Amino acid sequence: MENGPAIFAGTVFALFGAALLLWTTARVLHRAPVMHGVSPIASAALTTLFGVLFLVLGVWCFTRI
Repeated sequence: MENGPAIFAGTVFALFGAALLLWTTARVLHRAPVMHGVSPIASAALTTLFGVLFLVLGVWCFTRI
């Protein structure tokens, strides 16, 4: 019964992290701004950091089952 929320949260975090990394990669490869009004290097680094963080959080939720 307690595994349901962990599985759901892990799936959501992992999907969001993967989508964020994919979107950031596509924006950087097309030389499009990741965030408007922010340094391109800083915005790419920040979104990559959060994408990896959400992926790790999703994997952590799965391992806690």
